[in-house]
Amino acid sequence: MASMMADDFSPLDPESGAQHGGVQSVDRAITVLEILARTGDAGVSEIAEEMGVHKSTASRLLSALDARGMVQQNSERGKYQLGFNILRLASAIPSRLSLVKEARPELEDLVGKFGETVNLAVLRSHYAVNVDQAMGPSTLATQDWIGGLTPLHATSSGKVLLAAVSAEVRSRILAEAGLEPYTQRTITSRDELEKQLAGINEAGYATSYEELEPGLNAVAVPVRNHRGVVIGSVSISGPAFRFDPERIPGLIDELKQAGHSISAKMGYIDA
Repeated sequence: MASMMADDFSPLDPESGAQHGGVQSVDRAITVLEILARTGDAGVSEIAEEMGVHKSTASRLLSALDARGMVQQNSERGKYQLGFNILRLASAIPSRLSLVKEARPELEDLVGKFGETVNLAVLRSHYAVNVDQAMGPSTLATQDWIGGLTPLHATSSGKVLLAAVSAEVRSRILAEAGLEPYTQRTITSRDELEKQLAGINEAGYATSYEELEPGLNAVAVPVRNHRGVVIGSVSISGPAFRFDPERIPGLIDELKQAGHSISAKMGYIDA
């Protein structure tokens, strides 16, 4: 009995043990939900093992969540999965989330780490529209891209957005937009573009080397919503003479992490 009580509460603050025991229970309940969101379903033993608690503790947590409709037990397999009340709660969130607001700290963090301009873009018609920007400190990084309509096939953000849509939607977009050559390096072949887009989905990022403007390079990653749909892209751009994104140590990994962080704030759970 003493072991069970210690496992359930283990207060962090001896002066407010009951309060912190309750906080720990809430934390554990959230952990159960996160496990089920990641795995799809899990049994009591699996959850207990992953959390490092007694089976009895995991069972009580699941029973409490089941009573509130947050989880439900599969009658055939005996495992638990997320319940329908999770959907009811989640449905109230997306309309209240602001992509620009949630992304802003990540944009500023990237500027602080790499000193180049960082943009947040979304798809509008057949353009990538920059909806927010964090400027780098260099006097060379002074162009204001906010509100600018940029071509999808000639920008890193645009390629990320193009790669995320279905082949049917992409065909319609490109039929309307065309493949205008902005520089000698702009991709104007549909076959070549499709090959690059396939590689983008596999690599998780897109690049643009002087394809929109001579002397301007950029790299971008996707941002997803709670359904896993790409709703935007985050890019870093800079002068070609100093900015080669695939040769700057850690840059692409940090950019990907920023994309994941923003996506998580928008409700996305990476399985």
